[in-house]
Amino acid sequence: MQENNYSIKQWAKDDQPREKLLLKGAENLSDSELIAILLVNGTKQKSAVELAKDVLKSAKNNLPDLGKLTVKELMKIKGIGEAKAITIVAAMELGRRRQALSSREKEIITTSSDVARYLQTLLKDYRHEVFAVLFLNRANKINHFEIVSEGGMTGTVADPRIILKKALEEDAISLILCHNHPSGSLKPSRADEELTHKIKEAAKYFDIKILDHLIVSDDGYFSFADEGLL
Repeated sequence: MQENNYSIKQWAKDDQPREKLLLKGAENLSDSELIAILLVNGTKQKSAVELAKDVLKSAKNNLPDLGKLTVKELMKIKGIGEAKAITIVAAMELGRRRQALSSREKEIITTSSDVARYLQTLLKDYRHEVFAVLFLNRANKINHFEIVSEGGMTGTVADPRIILKKALEEDAISLILCHNHPSGSLKPSRADEELTHKIKEAAKYFDIKILDHLIVSDDGYFSFADEGLL
């Protein structure tokens, strides 16, 4: 068919990124071209690629920053409705999960740096504090990851009863506690230390060991175990 001989430039602007992906592979597309494919089409004023450039511009042309934008924030961009915003947020989440799972499948948790790297991937885009738990089996492999509570910009409170109930459901032998500090500070508070001690003591009754409590941020991590606080 003659249509297959068309150059990419002869295609409609909204179709060009899709055709380029088919001919050259996804790795040869720019960030804006990949986002344009997610958007499917543009507006009367702008092509999908031009609209995608606006999306990137709103995130300072930085994909990690794009991953932090909410549906409502994306909808503030002219030409981005709810459906387009949801598609972008879903794509960012899939990328985050892929990266985290790749790290999880390759490694058995043996050091604080192993788990910190994994948790930083999962929690890096949260702009408020969350408390998460890793549930590990006898081989120190992660059976389950779960965010057990979410708070504001400055703190969150985790319920030891909920954590231990989930640990029993997951047949966990040991746990690693974690929370993020969106501010970037890695210093544990007195409340962090008290909560860690409370969970550790309660877990003893079920023969469940608390291996560590990690505080993570974009700047690094703090390990209670490494610092002798467990």
